[in-house]
Amino acid sequence: MTVLKGIVVCLALANAVYFLWAHGIAASKEAPAAAVAPPTNTLKLVGEAPAGSQAAMPGGGGAPAVAGAANNASNPGLLTNVKRCISVGPFRDVAEAAHAESLLRGGGYDPRQRVVDGDVWAGVWVYLPIPTGPAAGEKLLAKLKAAGFDDALEMPGPADASVISLGLFGEQKRAQARVAQAWTLGLKPTIADRKRTGNVYWVDIDLKPTDGMLNPADLQEDTGHISRLEIKACPSDTAGVP
Repeated sequence: MTVLKGIVVCLALANAVYFLWAHGIAASKEAPAAAVAPPTNTLKLVGEAPAGSQAAMPGGGGAPAVAGAANNASNPGLLTNVKRCISVGPFRDVAEAAHAESLLRGGGYDPRQRVVDGDVWAGVWVYLPIPTGPAAGEKLLAKLKAAGFDDALEMPGPADASVISLGLFGEQKRAQARVAQAWTLGLKPTIADRKRTGNVYWVDIDLKPTDGMLNPADLQEDTGHISRLEIKACPSDTAGVP
């Protein structure tokens, strides 16, 4: 009889445990899900954007793209996510500046042209240092003339030392071709950027907080001419001036 009572008690306990398990009361508690921090919008310099990231200008259709990197990224005036004024340049003449303005207007911007006195890139200068020795300059110049370098001439070079100029080129291909010609004579010319002083042209643009930074390369004419454009913050006396 005692054994029978024990069996009944065990069956009752087993049924109770099954009831609790079936209704989830005895189930172990799961660990709470990790909290996800809400996204925050922070100001970032253009240089901090992922490399190669691009966004289209408002208006689309052949308008200049924006680049994830730009010159002077450490300048507070070039911060993204804020309204700001930027200057693109320097352009060598009115025609180049007008071409850039046309592209910007097509992209929905309202550019403003500005002319100032300053230095502007003039081209790639190819020249030969004159070796030491009596009449070395005359001998080198005669050798060049005989080989077809009709425009070669002696002139002051870096550090006031005399050099033989082989030409100033606005196109990279032409400069490289002249260097190759000099190499065929066993000569090793030097190349350097040349600048000129005079009127230069800048184009100012007001950017909205949602606008990315422009890529200067998209504002150049596709003529093969080398340009040294840069982007910087507008001068304080011109920012926002219509």
